[in-house]
Amino acid sequence: MMNRFEGPGAREARIRYLDGDFQVTSPGAFVRCAVTGESIPLDELKYWSVARQEPYLNATVALNREIEANPELRKRR
Repeated sequence: MMNRFEGPGAREARIRYLDGDFQVTSPGAFVRCAVTGESIPLDELKYWSVARQEPYLNATVALNREIEANPELRKRR
């Protein structure tokens, strides 16, 4: 089943992720979550990693990816 961002004419944007902002380098309507592969409309994009240049669907996915990339974050002090 296609969602509204995968229909005819819908293109995936290319983004440069910055601190607190992002720059569209190639126009499009959405980006794909680096973890889930789900479409994220650009106007709903709120979570990304500057270091890995990856977008995330939501805060939970972003946190889990950060812990996956940095296992030492799991340790409680």
